[in-house]
Amino acid sequence: MMFCRYEIQSCFFLAFLAVTTFFTSNAQGQVSPPTRLRYNVVSPDSVQISWKAPRGQFTGYKLLVTPSSGGKTNQLILQNTATKAIIQGLIPDQNYALQIIAFSEDEESKPAQGQFRIKDIERRKETSKSKVKDPEKTNASKPAPEGSLFTCKTPAIADIVILVDGSWSIGRFNFRLVRLFLENLVSAFNVGSEKTRVGLAQYSGDPRIEWHLNAYGTKDAVLDAVRNLPYKGGNTLTGLALTYILENSFKPEAGARPGVSKIGILITDGKSQDDVIPPAKNLRDAGIELFAIGVKNADINELKEIASEPDSTHVYNVADFNFMHTIVEGLTRTVCSRVEEQEKEIKGTIVASTGAPSDLVTSEVTARGFRVSWTHAPGEVEKYRVVYYPTRGGQPEEVVVDGSLSTAVLKNLMSLTEYQIAVFAIYSNAASEGLRGTETTLALPMASDLQLYDVSQSSMRAKWNGVAGATGYMILYAPLTEGLAADEKEIKIGEASTDLELDGLLPNTEYTVTVYAMFGEEASDPLTGQETTLPLSPPANLKFSDVGHSSAKLTWDPASKNVNGYRIMYVKTDGTETNEVEVGRVSTHTLKSLTSLTEYTVAIFSLYDEGQSEPLTGSFTTKRVPAPQHLEIDEASTDSFRVSWKPTSSDIAFYRLAWIPLDGGESEEVVINGDTDSHVIEGLLPNTEYEVSLLAVFDDETESEVVAVLGATFARTTTIPTTVTTTSTTTSKPTTAVFRTGIRNLVIDDETTSSLRVIWDISDYNVQQFRVTYLTAKGDRAEEAVRMVMVPGRQNTLLLQPLLSDTEYKVTITPIYSDGEGVSVSAPGKTLPLSAPRNLRVSDEWYNRLRISWDAPPSPTMGYRIVYKPINIPGPALETFVGDDINTILILNLFSGTEYSVKVFASYSTGFSDALTGVAKTLYLGVTDLDSYQVRMTSLCAQWQLHRHATAYRVVIESLVDGKKREVNLGGGTPRHCFFELMPGTEYKISVHTQLQEIEGPAVSIMETTLPFPTQPPTTPSTPPPPPTIPPAKEVCKAAKADLAFLVDGSWSIGDDNFNKIISFLYSTVGALDKIGPDGTQVAIIQFSDDPRTEFKLNAYKTKETLLEAIQQIAYKGGNTKTGKAIKHAREVLFTGEAGMRRGIPKVLVVITDGRSQDDVNKVSREMQLDGFSFFAIGVADADYSELVNIGSKPSERHVFFVDDFDAFAKIEDELITFVCETASATCPLVVKDGNNFAGFKMMEMFGLVEKEFSAVEGVSMEPGTFNVYPCYRLHKDALVSQPTKYLHPEGLPSDYTITFLFRILPDTPQEPFALWEILNEGYEPLVGVILDNGGKTLTFFNYDYKGDFQTVTFEGPEIRKIFYGSFHKLHVVISKTTAKIIIDCKQVGEKTINAAGNISSDGIEVLGRMVRSRGPRDNSAPLQLQMFDIVCATSWANRDKCCELPGLRDEENCPALPHSCSCSEANKGPLGPPGPPGGPGVRGAKGHRGDPGPKGPDGPRGEIGVPGPQGPPGPQGPSGLSIQGLPGPPGEKGEKGDLGFPGLQGVPGASGSPGRDGAQGQRGLPGKDGPTGPQGPPGPMGIPGAPGVPGVTGSQGPQGDVGAPGPPGAKGERGERGDLQSQAMVRAVARQVCEQLIQGHMARYNSILNQIPSQSVSTRTIAGPPGEPGRPGAPGPQGEQGSPGMQGFPGSPGQPGRPGERGLPGEKGEKGNPGVGTQGPRGPPGSTGPPGESRTGSPGPPGSPGPRGPAGHMGPPGSQGPSGPPGYCDPSSCAGYGMGGGYGEPTDQDIPVVQLPHNSYQIYDPEDLYDEFTPVREEMEAVELRSPGISRFTRKIAKRSVKTPARKRANGKKPSQ
Repeated sequence: MMFCRYEIQSCFFLAFLAVTTFFTSNAQGQVSPPTRLRYNVVSPDSVQISWKAPRGQFTGYKLLVTPSSGGKTNQLILQNTATKAIIQGLIPDQNYALQIIAFSEDEESKPAQGQFRIKDIERRKETSKSKVKDPEKTNASKPAPEGSLFTCKTPAIADIVILVDGSWSIGRFNFRLVRLFLENLVSAFNVGSEKTRVGLAQYSGDPRIEWHLNAYGTKDAVLDAVRNLPYKGGNTLTGLALTYILENSFKPEAGARPGVSKIGILITDGKSQDDVIPPAKNLRDAGIELFAIGVKNADINELKEIASEPDSTHVYNVADFNFMHTIVEGLTRTVCSRVEEQEKEIKGTIVASTGAPSDLVTSEVTARGFRVSWTHAPGEVEKYRVVYYPTRGGQPEEVVVDGSLSTAVLKNLMSLTEYQIAVFAIYSNAASEGLRGTETTLALPMASDLQLYDVSQSSMRAKWNGVAGATGYMILYAPLTEGLAADEKEIKIGEASTDLELDGLLPNTEYTVTVYAMFGEEASDPLTGQETTLPLSPPANLKFSDVGHSSAKLTWDPASKNVNGYRIMYVKTDGTETNEVEVGRVSTHTLKSLTSLTEYTVAIFSLYDEGQSEPLTGSFTTKRVPAPQHLEIDEASTDSFRVSWKPTSSDIAFYRLAWIPLDGGESEEVVINGDTDSHVIEGLLPNTEYEVSLLAVFDDETESEVVAVLGATFARTTTIPTTVTTTSTTTSKPTTAVFRTGIRNLVIDDETTSSLRVIWDISDYNVQQFRVTYLTAKGDRAEEAVRMVMVPGRQNTLLLQPLLSDTEYKVTITPIYSDGEGVSVSAPGKTLPLSAPRNLRVSDEWYNRLRISWDAPPSPTMGYRIVYKPINIPGPALETFVGDDINTILILNLFSGTEYSVKVFASYSTGFSDALTGVAKTLYLGVTDLDSYQVRMTSLCAQWQLHRHATAYRVVIESLVDGKKREVNLGGGTPRHCFFELMPGTEYKISVHTQLQEIEGPAVSIMETTLPFPTQPPTTPSTPPPPPTIPPAKEVCKAAKADLAFLVDGSWSIGDDNFNKIISFLYSTVGALDKIGPDGTQVAIIQFSDDPRTEFKLNAYKTKETLLEAIQQIAYKGGNTKTGKAIKHAREVLFTGEAGMRRGIPKVLVVITDGRSQDDVNKVSREMQLDGFSFFAIGVADADYSELVNIGSKPSERHVFFVDDFDAFAKIEDELITFVCETASATCPLVVKDGNNFAGFKMMEMFGLVEKEFSAVEGVSMEPGTFNVYPCYRLHKDALVSQPTKYLHPEGLPSDYTITFLFRILPDTPQEPFALWEILNEGYEPLVGVILDNGGKTLTFFNYDYKGDFQTVTFEGPEIRKIFYGSFHKLHVVISKTTAKIIIDCKQVGEKTINAAGNISSDGIEVLGRMVRSRGPRDNSAPLQLQMFDIVCATSWANRDKCCELPGLRDEENCPALPHSCSCSEANKGPLGPPGPPGGPGVRGAKGHRGDPGPKGPDGPRGEIGVPGPQGPPGPQGPSGLSIQGLPGPPGEKGEKGDLGFPGLQGVPGASGSPGRDGAQGQRGLPGKDGPTGPQGPPGPMGIPGAPGVPGVTGSQGPQGDVGAPGPPGAKGERGERGDLQSQAMVRAVARQVCEQLIQGHMARYNSILNQIPSQSVSTRTIAGPPGEPGRPGAPGPQGEQGSPGMQGFPGSPGQPGRPGERGLPGEKGEKGNPGVGTQGPRGPPGSTGPPGESRTGSPGPPGSPGPRGPAGHMGPPGSQGPSGPPGYCDPSSCAGYGMGGGYGEPTDQDIPVVQLPHNSYQIYDPEDLYDEFTPVREEMEAVELRSPGISRFTRKIAKRSVKTPARKRANGKKPSQ
């Protein structure tokens, strides 16, 4: 490519060699610049340029080549793959500037730039060839990139101030190039606080300091400020700017140093609009060397007039901003050399001298090093040698730095070690003495926030917050169990890891884990935590089934997937035999070879690699061995029969068969093999009945019960002869005697403790009845009654009850035939004992509850009775009952940390079993390590170790002298608290109750005694004790009078030691004040952390002595940092009348903090500054400077302070005291108006003429002002608005001030003179004021001069007369020590000479509109409209005012936008214009404030149902909800069946009889014969109480209650927005249409609301629910005063009613949850009385749970509707339009249409009705003499006024309710 340069008639070619490089990057954002520019000469007129491609994505390159002598810039666009280009056609002697810029579609990188000349490149190449190079050095060093900028190496220093033109002609894009030029310029110098300093000012129409010479201490800070330099904009007044930097920048307070070179550099792009010659000469005469740089349109002759001589080196001019970089090197070389020459000129001849450096300072101290700084030694120092070694001994080390440096950083030091330091200056032929000092390194930073989580049986994870600079971490962990502590393990990991797993741990073992941050071989302090591994999981839910006489089947739930198997131990409960077996990963096992009727206890252990778990236990009892069944006799003969049976088990060894005749004889027995099931008995007697018995003997030698049956043999056969007469035949017929047995297989089973079931088989159905008799087996029939039951012949079963428990009975059944009895059959049976429950277990221990479980006894029960009683504290025994199907219970409402004795009884119908006893203990809910600290005379503090589960603490302090108590509730994370206002020398008991949700633990208490009054040492009369030392007041504070509040940070980050330093700082600062109390400065202090605490209020102390003593008693609070909350607390609590705040007195807050606030501070501090508060912000260490700037008032230089640590308070103390006292001494407070700060008084606010307060001022209404958006206030006739002077100007008026009014004279304003504003003394004599004469059209100002003489000045003329014509006008009355000026509508119309004013009395009042002459028996005031009234404590205010409030003078370009302008209709908008050209990139703006919250985003997808969290503490009562009832929700699904409630308390059982003595056990006898029935025995003992009766029938629901009374009236509503005043024509045209729409819209919405209210639901309930807890009634607010209505405006158009929200989907039915951890609910009402039980009535049961919620009551009638405020409106035709204030055309009542609205919708406003009976003064009258300027004296009656404003009458003549 070829680009021709016509100026020098040469061409040069740019050709590029494309070297393709492929790279990809995911980088986003700003384009990075190319790097590593290199040059290589390829021919006499060609240079090859190469560079390194930047990272990231970009489109290509721009290559710019510019001759340094000036001329056209040649540009070439290259592809993004190119990394080389060849430039041809160059002139070898010419310097060229080169820039390469990488660009994308919408962004450009910073340029990579350099300069080159072909001859220089060739010369360097030849020089490098001629040198002999050391290969090692060549490889070790990196050459500086060619074309790098010049760097000033001189040790000489200078103060350089750069003055930058920021006028509009530069433009934002070119200003970016100016910033780049400045960056290169600053980079060339060695910038620092002790080196070259750089300041900068920017100017246009007015100059401003961007930063002073002493603002930044490092080059990086200056460069950062350059990069963020904002563009100013404006005109070009260079002369004014030169004078400005002479007066402001080159001053010692701005950082200028004596004996240092002074350099000024001007950068401008145009000719100045003012004279530059005198200001430039003044700068040069002051010894400041000036350089002038002109760009583009600059005037070269003007630049020469400004710059120092010679012009060739001090004046630079370039054609465009793009070429500014070409002069950087020449400029910096010249400045550098001139700095050296100036230093020589300043110091004269340089005398070679030597000496030691001085002022050794250490800073930036860390654990591994610190910085050493010193002041340069005299003379030419070549190097400095810094030697350092540990004080305790060690090898000295050293650091050598260049002689131009005065600082060095010592690294790789040992932590917490004191080092000796010596600095030596090294000269060419000598070395100085050492400058010595010491410094101690800090402790190594340690890791923080150690968390142990993911805990299992053998592992846990640990994580922590890392430490910057650590080289790694060492973790030590070991069990805390005694004997295992030596098993410590160590892990070392790199610095990048802060989370690891610890494995190989023992289960159920507490471990301590310690983390050290490693710095090389050095370790930090340890960070330690403790956690316990989980126990090995045991199996669960052990069950027994298939229990027989010798086996039982066990089943259980598996423990864990990691289990290896199980070990089963089973042992006879009596301990005679123990067995165990191991099984694999199964969940069932059958135990065999067990003993019958034996209780076994089973324990199952889970087996893991780590060991075995805790056992799961249970017990069961084997059944008795079964007796043979179906014993029968058949095949009978005269001497034998066969006995058969059915075996019941396979392990029978043999049978023992016995028989005996029933009528007496010997018993015979035979033993039969176990596998036999029949036997024939022979050798029996004929016709004989036998009892046959059979028992089985098993392999383990146990015997079954005996089974018996009756059988009989046949009789022998006989022959009876018979004679037949015809034929004799003799035959013989055998006859057999048969014994009838109708019963077989008699069995007794289903044994209980009080019953037996008898079952038999019927073998003969001719039996008509069975007789069943039973008696105890051991009883004598003669002594015990035999009980008998008759059973029908078809029944074969009978339940015998009630029987005695654990008793053997003999049961006999006899068949009854029609002709007699058959053979009886007998069998024994035994009832079960009253067995107790077994295996009591305790689990789920918590702070107020625990669970007990047990195993059921083998005997069926009716339920269980549980009795529990505390052991170690007094308390009653409590009991409860559960059903027979429950074997576990959760016992609630227990004391924490208490042992309980627990007993479980099994309940039977015949009584209770023995108790199963055990001991259970709840967890301890209490703090530990309770101790006291900071014990003083009237305060003390307590601290404790936090409880891990605590949600709150209740701390009680009790005086042991008078018993008075105080208590406070604290959060669960608070480990300490302090009590104040205690009695000295008094013993107190401090008790801490730990709370967990609704649970409260026992008190943990200590005793502590406050310090006594100090005992004065005995003194002699000759030597009285010295008075206490009170710091003297500083001179600047002698006149201070303010309400001063200190807000002190008391967060944890400060610590006790630093807090004491804050107290000392407060003591010194407050000690500098003079007078304390209502007549001087009042001081309050708030200490804040999470919550602010008022240490004392403004009116607490009235002497400096008591105030300083109170400051010393302040105790450290602790917590987080909530600065915003503290500032709000100060506004709401401190600055109130009750706390001592005074009106008209400066209000000052001083905020001291060491960190960033955890809440918002900007809003509340900005609001308070707008209200006139002055803020000072002091930041320490880690405080956020930008946040301090937001808190502090402006300017920040006076109101924001920052120190590095708490020891540095002394550096700012004097300056802070000076600024605070100056603020407190000011006659005029600092106020904010329209975004500007000024000293003065906002009089409208002081008189209450603001939107929020005007309704409380009598005789005042609000109307539209000059624009609709500005309100003005009509002072009606005789309103006489006044305020006491002491509230407005307590210190009087300043000597110079400006009174500003924006007002309008009304048609009914009287023609007589009246005072627009005046101040009266206590005798109601005028002292100062402004008088308007409506008749004479004059304006008069009057006051008393410094001699006490009354003086007046009157102004008249055509400009003065304008203000009386009925339009709004702005009036400035400017009062100085010599003149009074009148400025009307921002134009001066008059000036007259006056004497300096004297001060005024503050005992009188200030009045608006008061008539000069009296018009009756009382004071009068003129009606007028007032929009603005200010008094500014300066005479220049009027010159700066632009009268933007007046429509005719408003300049939209220079005036701020109107406040809250409205836009009523989109139809007013015009069509969109064409898009404008894209603007250039803007300058980087300052950091903005936090933005407002954005709109709510769309709802996210529905999340999964989370795990229920723990119950939180009760929140505060929320605000009342809306009164519109929503649509009813869909019916919910039916809930799970609730758990069974606890039964009522059991009645006391009756006393049982004493048992008889046990007899000796005899041998088993044969069954005896049934004896005769004995006599009836005496009645038995009283039975146990009967079961509770069933609930009675529920009563019917009661009648509906009466309709409730209407609720109290609501609180006063906020005042409606002001309606704007509009033209009569528009009102007539639109009123009907808008109002009809409004009424229809309201009615439609009202109907829709009524339609959505569901009708009263009626539910039928069998049991009326308990009444719900009554809501807390809100206190009825007082009825607010009705605001005075504004002029009637349009009603606003109704908004569209919002559509009802979509009905939510019903939630999924959750699974039944585990029992909650909450506390037991309140006791419900007692249940209905049931019918009487069958036995004695038991004691009443506990109350049942509460019933379901009752139906809602009837809705009460609606309350009476309150009065509505006047409606507002917005007219589309006049948004932000002008008010109708142009003359006397006020709208009348007839002009405004009246719209008929529903009843009580609006109240019609009639100003005449409102004020026709206005009586502002009702006190007694007295005659006083009133003196007015220019008018003869006269006498009139003036009421004596109280400060309190009388209540205003309403239009109807009634007073508003209070």
